[in-house]
Amino acid sequence: MSDFYYTPNPDVIHDEKEWDFTIEGQTLHFISDNGVFSKRTVDYGSRVLIENVNLTDLPAGPILDLGCGYGPIGLFLAKEYPDRQFELVDVNQRALALAERNAAVNGISNVTVATSDVYAGVGEQQFAAVVTNPPVRAGKDVVDAMITGAATHLRPNGRLLVVLQKKQGAPSAKRLMQATFGNAEVIKRDKGYYVLASVQHS
Repeated sequence: MSDFYYTPNPDVIHDEKEWDFTIEGQTLHFISDNGVFSKRTVDYGSRVLIENVNLTDLPAGPILDLGCGYGPIGLFLAKEYPDRQFELVDVNQRALALAERNAAVNGISNVTVATSDVYAGVGEQQFAAVVTNPPVRAGKDVVDAMITGAATHLRPNGRLLVVLQKKQGAPSAKRLMQATFGNAEVIKRDKGYYVLASVQHS
């Protein structure tokens, strides 16, 4: 697998693919391309996160899909929670263009798509939740910044939800979440993937 997806402008030839994917009775149509993560299907980690995230018991406010790629997590959740506003951000311009097209083709209007390198592009904005399938291949520093940075971007009682493989650092991420938020739990284990959650109590 290439590391092109964690760059602003992947220098790879376009090769668009279109396909449908169903999770928990919701079917979305996706357009993907070279230079984005998991271009042929919704990757297993994202599926586990989507299937195990409950956004009903949260404070008011938007939800941030951090490192959204072409949009599967944010779009499935936006479809499931039409009364919430979702902000989908990524550093990869090709992925962001696809996320916008995928929102449009599925008629999902409660999303905005914007450029952000980790939290740099969201300013002082605060969210009811931050959900992320972090780009492990971008390096531990990037993943750690996604976790620790959530502390200043979550509203009181907001939640950080992260999916990681055990072998790609889920246990150390859980420890970092515990150190950052004073709490961390594994809400799902599935085929080596952990869905981790922390609550912002301050």
